[in-house]
Amino acid sequence: MTDPTPTTPTVPETGVADLGLFGKPLFQDPGARALRRVGVVDVGSNSVRMVVFDGAARSPAYFYNEKIMCALGAGMADTGHLSPEGRVRALSAMRRFSKLAEGMGLSEMTVVATAAVRDASDGREFCEEVRAETGLKIWVIDGEEEARLSAQGVLLGWPGAYGLVCDIGGSSLELAEISGGRVGKRMTSNLGPLKLRDIKGGAKARNAQIKETIHSLADKMGSQRDRLFLVGGSWRAIARIDMIRRGYPLHVLHEYRMTRQSVRQTVEYIRTNDLEDLRIKAGVSSARASLVPYACEVLSRLVKTFKPKDIAISSYGIREGMLYEQMPQRLRDRDPLIEACRFAEDKDARSPGFGRMLYNFILPLYKSAPDPRKRLIKAACLLHDVSWRAHPDYRAEVCFDNATRANLGGLKHSERIFMGLALMHRYSNKSENARFADLFDMVDAQTRAEAEILGKAMRFGAMLWMDKVAELGEMRWHPKKKELHLRLSPEMMPLFGEVAEARFNSLASSLEAQAIVTTTKR
Repeated sequence: MTDPTPTTPTVPETGVADLGLFGKPLFQDPGARALRRVGVVDVGSNSVRMVVFDGAARSPAYFYNEKIMCALGAGMADTGHLSPEGRVRALSAMRRFSKLAEGMGLSEMTVVATAAVRDASDGREFCEEVRAETGLKIWVIDGEEEARLSAQGVLLGWPGAYGLVCDIGGSSLELAEISGGRVGKRMTSNLGPLKLRDIKGGAKARNAQIKETIHSLADKMGSQRDRLFLVGGSWRAIARIDMIRRGYPLHVLHEYRMTRQSVRQTVEYIRTNDLEDLRIKAGVSSARASLVPYACEVLSRLVKTFKPKDIAISSYGIREGMLYEQMPQRLRDRDPLIEACRFAEDKDARSPGFGRMLYNFILPLYKSAPDPRKRLIKAACLLHDVSWRAHPDYRAEVCFDNATRANLGGLKHSERIFMGLALMHRYSNKSENARFADLFDMVDAQTRAEAEILGKAMRFGAMLWMDKVAELGEMRWHPKKKELHLRLSPEMMPLFGEVAEARFNSLASSLEAQAIVTTTKR
């Protein structure tokens, strides 16, 4: 695999390449449709995982996702060979994955192997055995290529991201610099938990090697004090425990943020608490939890040395990077959030395409809103009707749950809450719900009020507008006068019944405005 071709002009961190416009969704483009269902397998030092992506290629859903903890790299420090037990488990997993791919109708799967297979003296023999039994060819990639693919996985979720990507596997740790949609310098090291566990001399010897290696990496990578993106199962396990320590209510790992201080506190929390108890609370496997203390030692030194301004967990890594590798640049430049919402509307809404009309109708309320907020408003409008099949008594709740926990890229946790509240108010004037009360508190009162206004605007607009008459009325907002104007044509007035009027008045009330309705002349 080679470096991508030079990019088109960069996009901001939100990935908004077409903000305010509704160009043709690229998921319908033939080049994107070819990526509609893609299977990849990652043969790592600790686990072997098969992922099948489906849906909008730019922000795909996980049609299938299965992981087998094989620990191929266990004991390699002593033997130089793949773990015999791990080989048996990995070969069994590959047989299963091959059969699954056949059953799903996948024409091919991309399979890559990383540190354990590339370093083991019997790595090539293992690859040949897999090919003989399953027909699957394993591409053994070097450390820098592994770093590049992991960084590309981060770019799939954050198109304009900048900072340092750190991917930890079982037998290695990779660093990659990203900026302006490009992957820059890349480095690899042997700081994987499986290798650290086998170091002779205990904690003192481990810490000496970790310190020396990370300082060497820092010298070669240069100053990297922007965002640190953490990729890999061991980092995610630490993040889950950080959530427990903080009592953090939204258990979505992607875009979860940590600070240098919280890393220090959580490492100490893990050191001073029963690991088995933490493992159960965090829902981490025994095999993964056994590596967490070694990963903590690496993370502590990494954060102390690079001093990032903040730390973000990325659920996207090498597997997503393999999908990103197949994308044309014009698809890479699209906003993953908007593409995913467009796909959801096209698949599930009663009137696909209406989200654009709804957005244009309520846009006068948001003339002075910053671009990132308009982006969320657009996404909410696209999703406003995708949950219509839910039972009416639970529709608002389903909307909130979907927005806050859906597999969507390009969304901060606070933005998930904003969209969830807006979509909840799309179906209900009230937001009192004890089940979600702790999540509501993740955003301030002003944000909650703005989400309520957006929800009520969508609630009113969705009732009033139909495809063929969308141009027959308009809404105008005069914030200084505190007046909300609605102009309707005579043909439109029959739709403005008492329920529609009540919803318009409710919107005006949330704006603390006077509701004014006028009729245009024929």
